[in-house]
Amino acid sequence: MADRMKNRKVISMEHKASSNFIKNIINEDLKSGKVDHIITRFPPEPNGYLHIGHAKSIILNFELADEFKGKTHLRFDDTNPVKEDTEYVESIKEDVTWLGYKWDELFFASDYFEEMYNRAVLLIKKGKAYVCDSTAEEIRKMRGSLIEVGQKSPYRDRSVEENLELFERMRQGEFKDGQKVLRAKIDMDSPNINMRDPVLYRIAHANHHNTGDKWCIYPMYDFAHPLEDAIEGVTHSICTLEFEDHRPLYDWVIRECEMEKVPHQYEFARLNITNTVMSKRKLKQLVDEHVVDGWDDPRMPTISGLRRKGYTPEAIRSFAREIGVAKADSVVDSKMLEFFIREDLKLKAPRTMAVLEPLKVVITNYPADQVEMLEAEINSENPEMGTRQIPFSREIYIEQDDFMENPPAKYFRLFPGNEVRLKNAYFIKCNDIVKDEAGKVIELHCTYDPETKSGTGFTGRKVKGTIHWVEASQAVPAEFRQYEPLILDQEEDDDTSFLEHINPNSLEIVQGFVEANIKDSKPQDKFQFFRHGYFNVDPLSLKQGKLIFNRIVSLKSSFQLNK
Repeated sequence: MADRMKNRKVISMEHKASSNFIKNIINEDLKSGKVDHIITRFPPEPNGYLHIGHAKSIILNFELADEFKGKTHLRFDDTNPVKEDTEYVESIKEDVTWLGYKWDELFFASDYFEEMYNRAVLLIKKGKAYVCDSTAEEIRKMRGSLIEVGQKSPYRDRSVEENLELFERMRQGEFKDGQKVLRAKIDMDSPNINMRDPVLYRIAHANHHNTGDKWCIYPMYDFAHPLEDAIEGVTHSICTLEFEDHRPLYDWVIRECEMEKVPHQYEFARLNITNTVMSKRKLKQLVDEHVVDGWDDPRMPTISGLRRKGYTPEAIRSFAREIGVAKADSVVDSKMLEFFIREDLKLKAPRTMAVLEPLKVVITNYPADQVEMLEAEINSENPEMGTRQIPFSREIYIEQDDFMENPPAKYFRLFPGNEVRLKNAYFIKCNDIVKDEAGKVIELHCTYDPETKSGTGFTGRKVKGTIHWVEASQAVPAEFRQYEPLILDQEEDDDTSFLEHINPNSLEIVQGFVEANIKDSKPQDKFQFFRHGYFNVDPLSLKQGKLIFNRIVSLKSSFQLNK
């Protein structure tokens, strides 16, 4: 669930897409001659899987560069070996590619560790950095707060020679983790806490996924990131609003490290969605504590989770473009994302029938040894998809909730003595019911009228209800997984842990049947099941040897996009 700020506006069905102010900046920079080409970058830290918020950044960076005939780099900010892994690197590459983008260059921050070390040495020689022996807690206290000025470190006035020697010894591994750090010497009285002698390097005796054991000191993000941009010649370094207060430090590092190329940082509002965790740390907690079954759990807002659930890259790109790029924080209604997957699938997904909670129906006056093939449209909104053949016989399955023994008024589905239409088939009338020892209805006995076959133009009488069904002898067993939001939204002033707001009904698994014509469906095949919604074949189907369908989204929503 997104961390909420009281002034955030919820973007809902009245939303109109924001203009892209960064695009306007690039236009002006090109017109004025400030730049003559565009290079953007997407710089993830490989310490977790990407989520829908990262998708917005990916789409923004790649499409801005593409529009202005520039380049986009994929760069891994791998400066913290304790939390990083090649698994995350590969997952990020897969996600970017799946979204439909191809990077022009692939870089790692670790490619520049020697250059960064040399720039840190330059700062020490200029008297702009020093080795500090204070603990992390002592440094935190010395930096003060928004209402308290900072206190200078007792090690701040070490000589250049001593700092150079200590920094080299840090590199050689003579000190333990946390024993010393390298800090910038800027301004402990600055109103911006980020400028109060921030840490530039820390000691970490840990194996790095890219450099192995070559290094035991690693640059901090705020030091490494601007140097990476400068080394690569990035022209527009686009990041989210939480880095706005870090921009003076970004500029300071570029200037004091005497970088030849000078990139500029621009901030935009991060993506926040109702009922959705948008913190990589919290998502990792969900995985580590087994609240979900992995980073790609369909309840997760990770790109891999959305992909497994059945979202398409086209839907995610349309969603990101529609919400636009703005400066002000806001919260997007999760139903907006659902709107775009419906829009994308409504002309693509084949229509078919699935019974999620089956109730057997025996049509007593239909020939016992006959199986009839009926014709049905594949997609009524896209006639070009053609038709399909579906079997019909004496025994079928319908949904349990399509029958009631004692129905209320205006219930138009099946009940004793009532007649309904079977979609794409015939009228049937319920005559008898069969119950088990507990009194539960387990079977219906019905009759059909052969003159009412769909497509024959029968007009002799009308029925008010139409229900779906699956022929029993060829029905394919399937598992259906239906999802609700993983997180129940909480009030802005609610200080409880987000784990206390886990929705206990976020996943429901039922066993049912699908039409025979989709028995050979492959993972990621998508269907619209009559009345139930859009479903995706889960990749787990291959491992478990059975069809598993994830519900992507229900068929309808009250959400309407205001164009």
